[in-house]
Amino acid sequence: MASALLPRPRRQLAPGAVHLPDWLTLEQQRELVRACRRWATGPVPLRHTRLPRGGVMSVRTVCVGWHWRPYAYSRTADDVNGQPVAPFPDWLVALGRRAVAAAYQDQAAGDAYTPDTALVNFYDGDARMGMHQDKDERSAAPVVSLSIGDSCVFRFGNTENRGRPYTDVELASGDLFVFGGPARFAYHGVPRVHPGTGDPATGLAAGRLNLTLRATGLSDPPTGAR
Repeated sequence: MASALLPRPRRQLAPGAVHLPDWLTLEQQRELVRACRRWATGPVPLRHTRLPRGGVMSVRTVCVGWHWRPYAYSRTADDVNGQPVAPFPDWLVALGRRAVAAAYQDQAAGDAYTPDTALVNFYDGDARMGMHQDKDERSAAPVVSLSIGDSCVFRFGNTENRGRPYTDVELASGDLFVFGGPARFAYHGVPRVHPGTGDPATGLAAGRLNLTLRATGLSDPPTGAR
């Protein structure tokens, strides 16, 4: 793991895939933790997603804007409790736009970005995420990933398969990772989390929160905010 005393520069892992360390301020991380706690209490609670073949994901997830389950988005969580998902707030749209503009150093790209869903994943020390593509959306707009809490190994691969070539990068609390363009459908995953590496000052005593903002390309955009 990289020492906190050493600077971590901006890094492009592949065309369209950019890592910006320490992008979120401590106060922004606290605000996101508070928002995630609100969303986790419902109307659709934080849960382990069941996969089509019967497996259960080790991360726990709550969705905002649209409810995700493998291979589909819906307005109601029919695989959980049938309740409508929490609406996607305007402030999260604005955060996503700032993230894309910062990653690509292009304000026009940021202005054009309108995410309408977020998957909030909570990792405890034993949780993992296998190599996968984010391809249930009808939009090829970038994915914005924000990390809070414990550091993790983030494995960013290629667009053809789950194997090599891939690059392992440490994502720490406050880090931003954006992947779009040629890298939009790259396989990626989290092979391990480093327990005890987060700062309790974020409001998260243990574990890792990962928010991924996406544009679904679906109709009937969410209204309101929570």
